[in-house]
Amino acid sequence: MRLNTYVVEDNPTICENLIATLEELAGVNTVGTSDNENDGKSWLIENPQAWDLAIVDLFLKQGSGLGVLSACRNRRPTQKMVVLSNYATADIRQRCAQLGVDAVFDKSNEIDALVDYCIGLSLPSHE
Repeated sequence: MRLNTYVVEDNPTICENLIATLEELAGVNTVGTSDNENDGKSWLIENPQAWDLAIVDLFLKQGSGLGVLSACRNRRPTQKMVVLSNYATADIRQRCAQLGVDAVFDKSNEIDALVDYCIGLSLPSHE
C-alpha cells in the first residue's frame, strides 16, 4: 500500500531530499507540500481523504508546525502526524504528545527511524 503523505517543511532542499528518500525506501506517495503554517493547515483540513501521514517541521517560513498539529487534532484515527525537527528536545516531544502527535523524529540523527516508521505504516495491518 502506498502511504499518501503531505509534507510541511520550509527548507526546499530538505523537503526534496526527504520526499525522494521516503518515496524510494518507504513506499511513500507524496500528495503535496507546503512551507508555512496556513497553507499546511488549509490543505490538510480541506483534503481529509487525501492523506494518511503528515510530516511536519516545527519552524516554518510563516507560523509554526505546532499550529498545523493543533489544527489536525480531530483527524481520523488512521491518519498519522509526525514531527521532523532539528529541535526534538524532551520539552518539544512532550508538547507534541499533548497535541496528539504520533511520533517525533530528529532531523540530524533519526531519518532512518522515520523511514522505518513509514514502512511500518504501509504494511498491511493484521486486523
